[in-house]
Amino acid sequence: QVQLAESGGGLVQAGDSLRLSCAASTRAFSVYAMGWFRQSPGKNHEWLGVTSWTGDKTYYADSIQGRFTISRDNDKNTVDLQMNNLKPEDTAVYYCAARWSGDPFLPWRDWNDYHYWGQGTRVTVSS
Repeated sequence: QVQLAESGGGLVQAGDSLRLSCAASTRAFSVYAMGWFRQSPGKNHEWLGVTSWTGDKTYYADSIQGRFTISRDNDKNTVDLQMNNLKPEDTAVYYCAARWSGDPFLPWRDWNDYHYWGQGTRVTVSS
């Protein structure tokens, strides 16, 4: 069982930056590909991106490409989501997710492609 805990959400203004972090409670963190999702009110979970076990390869959704960056630290068992130039439409609850899988590394985009999920952290972007 892997527990994931997101942190770093809050209220920001449009154009601001925010860094979310996800801490994993497993010593085997490096065997999990880590993804980020978000969910706005009334909408399904939106995939944002996924990073490989070592972090050497990352896929991003087109909607956030160039503004958001995923990075991981396997020594600290964390994966971060750096969000720049935030927009009101980025307002959502943000979730990290873990997928145990062997090769090859693929851009798993569906919420149910993952095995563990955090409780989420809320981000509100005011205009």
